[in-house]
Amino acid sequence: MKIDVKKVAKLSNLTISPDEEVEFDKQLNDIVVYIEKLNSIDTSEIEPTAQVTGLSNKLRNDNFSDDVLSQESALSGTKKTHNGLFVVDKLVDTT
Repeated sequence: MKIDVKKVAKLSNLTISPDEEVEFDKQLNDIVVYIEKLNSIDTSEIEPTAQVTGLSNKLRNDNFSDDVLSQESALSGTKKTHNGLFVVDKLVDTT
């Protein structure tokens, strides 16, 4: 399989020099040859896998204590609230 480097560059909206075209042509075709080698390997006896390390995620339960602030007590020290949220002055002027 031959890759048209000029076409790939055009589709990618890239401008390449003639020297780069020659270099990329060799690199892309080397990649295709390597993939063809990989495709020729018989993997019918190999079980598919998503990962090979055998590691798994370690999860823990979230434990909440009774000393968590209620919404009411969290908002008690502010001057402005709206629908249970803090109201702050605008910090960035976007005009």
